Amino acid sequence: MSGGGQTAAQGEYHRELFPAWHDWETTVGRIADFTGQTGPSGLLGLDQMGHFGPHGCDRVAEAVAAHRPAGPAGQPLRLVELGSGFGGALRYLVDALTARGVVVGEAVGVDLVPEHCEVSARITASQGRSNVTEVCASAAAVPLPDGEVDAVVVTGSMPHFPDPAAVLREAARLLAEGGVLVVTEEVSLCATGEAPAPAFRRFHPEGVFFLTDIDERRTQFTAAGLDLVADVDVSAWAAQLVAERLRALRLFRGSVDSILGADSADRVGGTLDSALAEYRAERLLPRLFVARKA
Repeated sequence: MSGGGQTAAQGEYHRELFPAWHDWETTVGRIADFTGQTGPSGLLGLDQMGHFGPHGCDRVAEAVAAHRPAGPAGQPLRLVELGSGFGGALRYLVDALTARGVVVGEAVGVDLVPEHCEVSARITASQGRSNVTEVCASAAAVPLPDGEVDAVVVTGSMPHFPDPAAVLREAARLLAEGGVLVVTEEVSLCATGEAPAPAFRRFHPEGVFFLTDIDERRTQFTAAGLDLVADVDVSAWAAQLVAERLRALRLFRGSVDSILGADSADRVGGTLDSALAEYRAERLLPRLFVARKA
């Protein structure tokens, strides 16, 4: 599928799944009514509704803080997220890294869909952030210079890249020497010889979600000039997390319906439920990878 075709496919899928984010100003008011809070702390991860949500972002923040390149004390981190969507994960990461004593000087979210970048920019501006910017571009062709980024992250967006090997090569190009890449693989890795059940494809359609054999992914890191420093099986953690997110969705279903809409809540529930079934069947392999620029 062409770049334009992917832009349309990804945009249409995410608009159907999260229509409320396109009317951000109304949605944030509903969230505030539910939580009694305004601003980022009151969002409960609802602006980053990937399979791992804010808990996955915490793992990414921990990995970036632990493996970021050494530099002068207090030197601000230069951070890029590939496949940043509505920007919720990136904004969360900036706050999570700050809480861990890591100063983020610049954070750039890269997404293919112009509508996603426009919504993200509105949310970023509403929160008064000056160090977060959005770039509308393919994750395989980012209009940023070589070797000037300390950390690149991909928080669950790997299945949305038709050519993940090219994305890993682009991450390597962006990274400075010793820079770190952190990737959470939520529903992007297949066990060797396995494929997900049809129920999974109902909520994760082909042409929007692209899967890769786990051994092939490891080869792609090496071919991109990246050294794997951590290859963590998070299957048990992911299954428990997604089960807990499903329970919370059901417990607070009325409130979620009022925030996201009933159809969107149904799709979110189906997305999580079908992923959980694949985790338990060991056909999809949740993973956390940390790699360093060789």
